[in-house]
Amino acid sequence: MNNFEFEYPFVFILLLLIFCIYKCPATIKRIIFPHIHFFSKKTYTLHKEKLLYSLIFTLLVMALASPITYDQKESSKRKGRDLVFALDTSGSMAESGFDSLNPQEKKFTLLKELLKSFVLHRYDDNVGVSLFGTFAYGAIPLSYDMQSLTFLLNFFDVGIAGDSTAIGEGLVSALKILKVGKAKEKVIILITDGYQNSGTISVKQAVEKAQKMGVKIYPIGLGKSSAYDKNLLSLIAKNTKAKMFQAQNIEDLANVYKELNRLEPSAIRSQHYLNKHELFIFPLSLALLLLSYILLKQREIQA
Repeated sequence: MNNFEFEYPFVFILLLLIFCIYKCPATIKRIIFPHIHFFSKKTYTLHKEKLLYSLIFTLLVMALASPITYDQKESSKRKGRDLVFALDTSGSMAESGFDSLNPQEKKFTLLKELLKSFVLHRYDDNVGVSLFGTFAYGAIPLSYDMQSLTFLLNFFDVGIAGDSTAIGEGLVSALKILKVGKAKEKVIILITDGYQNSGTISVKQAVEKAQKMGVKIYPIGLGKSSAYDKNLLSLIAKNTKAKMFQAQNIEDLANVYKELNRLEPSAIRSQHYLNKHELFIFPLSLALLLLSYILLKQREIQA
């Protein structure tokens, strides 16, 4: 669909200065319009010089407001990836001591805060969240609205899906969210601090489904390597052509997110316009032509 708009419509407030062409005292006119000698000495309002000067000023303001035409497409057409976080909410995620500067804070709370910062920089991705504990469910469907996603994260806490760890079900839940996405690249970031000890779906079954869908799974093990199944997480990453990470503390986790940004970059989005055509040259050219006309007329008079 072809659309027209001004990128900086607030600039049109400058048109109020046209009032000064007609009503302001000469001393003020000279400040705003240095070439006041262009104006006719006639006292009536509607004469050619003032109308031309008003038109030139209007055209210059219009050019400054940056008129454009563009084709606007739905956000689902944006380039990027579908990315789902599978978050462990089992009882062990309530443990403290993950951050030496904030030793009393729960591991899951610190995880959420870092996650918020991470997703706010996923400019072109479609992000969702799956939660798992004793069972799993899709908590946030795929969305480009990162502000809403970070807001919803505030309502999740340890134990919301039970106190056990059903990694297989967590992955399948994340895959269900990804299934409705249209992006070519699909990624799951699995974050856990425990062993698979619950659920009716094995991790092997979940990984096989991910392979069929072409989904990469980046597992992140939190805490000491003995706290979670390091070998299992490594196999998940290997079988989905991804990479496994370990984070013993909050600093390590922040570095993991930086590495994920490098491995799965999200291009910076500047505007929501597609096939944008800038039109400022047209009012600007017309203004310059009219100004040239006035200058030529003044030379003729002086000659």
